[in-house]
Amino acid sequence: MVFKQIRNWIVPGVLGLLLLMMPDISFADGTTQIAATAWWVWVLVLFVFSFLLGIVAVLAGVGGGVLFVPIVSGFFPFHIDYVRGAGLLVALAGALSAGPPLLRKGIADLKLGLPMALVGSISSIAGALMGLAMPAKNVQLLLGIVILGITAIMLKAGKSGYPEVKEPDALSKMLGISGCYFEEFGQHEVSWQVHRTLVATVLFFIIGFIGGMFGLGAGFANVPVFNLLMGVPLKVAVATSGLVLSINGSAAAWVYMFNGAVLPIIAVPAVGGMMLGSKIGAKLLPKVNTRTIRMIVITILALSGFRSLLKGMGG
Repeated sequence: MVFKQIRNWIVPGVLGLLLLMMPDISFADGTTQIAATAWWVWVLVLFVFSFLLGIVAVLAGVGGGVLFVPIVSGFFPFHIDYVRGAGLLVALAGALSAGPPLLRKGIADLKLGLPMALVGSISSIAGALMGLAMPAKNVQLLLGIVILGITAIMLKAGKSGYPEVKEPDALSKMLGISGCYFEEFGQHEVSWQVHRTLVATVLFFIIGFIGGMFGLGAGFANVPVFNLLMGVPLKVAVATSGLVLSINGSAAAWVYMFNGAVLPIIAVPAVGGMMLGSKIGAKLLPKVNTRTIRMIVITILALSGFRSLLKGMGG
């Protein structure tokens, strides 16, 4: 019942905001023209939009940045460098806001997240430096390609709520990566262990680079690697992905701040809305089925990816 109410509220809200913003942007004669709109209107819309995004991001386990950057860069009148800088702070704020309650419930796991976050944070710094060195149109074009690729991966990749791992690998045994949590949705305890830890470490290095380059946060990839490759239960993968995002996002965000790509008038309402929304999402996560939320996210990502691709091509 709660899930249906939230779903019926989120979908019209997100789509309504997109429709509200589209008439203010036209592309006559190959240029972008913005209708006369007071600056505070954009700030207010950004805050409300980020609030809704915070709820959806936690429930879908994708991180706020992967939704924030393509949608805001495509439908808001902001330069993409500022959007990417704010996107990293959004992903970071959402993860930090949702993290404590998920840790207290035993869903997020430090032993699982910290090794992957260490590797990803190093590569995210390199990705941020490369992204800021590229022209804006090239970044917008590549962002569209990456987002459409993410959409295809999320659409095709099936997820298992409780994967079966018969034998943990040597590295996971050495690191003590295993755990147990209480599943409120089914009212039972779930014990888990992992395998293929070394391969996952290499993938998290690549994920960190992409996340830093585009300011995405990369939760879209963290969850499939945890769940499909390592055999982590879906809700543990979603929750622990936030821990990885918080560390990777912190590393890359400093690069954007040092280069002046963090604008307070964009970052503050975005972060504030994301933190409030993430707290609600974290409370709902143990009680809802995340499948429908993921389909909503995939639809929004596809729309945003095409929009970024068109802007990158000058359309």
